Amino acid sequence: MSYLSIRNLSARLKGRPDQILRRVSLEVAAGEVRGLVGESGAGKSMIGKAILGTLPQSVEITGGQIILDGTDLLALPAAQRRTLIGAKCALIPQDPLTALNPSRRIGPQITNRLVDILHWSRADAEKRARDLLAEVQIPDPERVMRSYPHELSGGMRQRILIASAFAAEPKLIIADEPTTALDVTVQKQILKLIAAMQARHGTALLFVTHDLGVVSKVCQSLSVLYAGYVLEDSTIPEFFHAPKHPYSRALLAATPKYTDPDGSLTPVSDAVIAATRAEVEAADRSAHV
Repeated sequence: MSYLSIRNLSARLKGRPDQILRRVSLEVAAGEVRGLVGESGAGKSMIGKAILGTLPQSVEITGGQIILDGTDLLALPAAQRRTLIGAKCALIPQDPLTALNPSRRIGPQITNRLVDILHWSRADAEKRARDLLAEVQIPDPERVMRSYPHELSGGMRQRILIASAFAAEPKLIIADEPTTALDVTVQKQILKLIAAMQARHGTALLFVTHDLGVVSKVCQSLSVLYAGYVLEDSTIPEFFHAPKHPYSRALLAATPKYTDPDGSLTPVSDAVIAATRAEVEAADRSAHV
């Protein structure tokens, strides 16, 4: 059963015909890790923001549904929607330095959501924070809770954001390119940590990335996005052995392979891009007939 079901979600810039999301439909089952892949500007992060209710003011949703645990978020009053999202969803953002408030200690940045939104006692929230910092393999959680973000490494800050995301035991976490700002060695550690935490807690995870190598390591299924339009839904084994869409095949051909480090890469051809764009435009026209 799907915990998150997005149905025909469309969005555009206010006052303009520019489509950012084009009737996006995708499903994330309870406990599933689904990758959302595509090139920069495809609309991946916009889908995450639409789910969390954090779209820029310049963007408006023009149709569709976002059904979370059986409830259509877009049909709720704003206050009720925020409460439901706060209780059931969380975000692991991509830049751990800008995501943390530089003027506040780490402890309150983890515990305040538990206290203010979910009404935990301060003592219980602080114990939960210490336990989670230990779970994400941060030594001396007490010291780290008293620290400021600038006193910690990028890898430690990202671990803190992971701990914070899992703090309230959400049923859905959106990971928005969570390793982009990290070096390669730390990326590998963080990916293993996210996978381990997701498995232990049984959380549904929507993993937003442009990196097919990351998808192959942490996801069970994926959706391929182009210009705000879902071209393909597939399981990971099916996608990497026999992708259905020409654009998907071109993306795979353009991906470096660790088994062939000296091999040449094949850029996505102009012909594939033109054909994919034509497919998206045709789908737009059919939607307005």
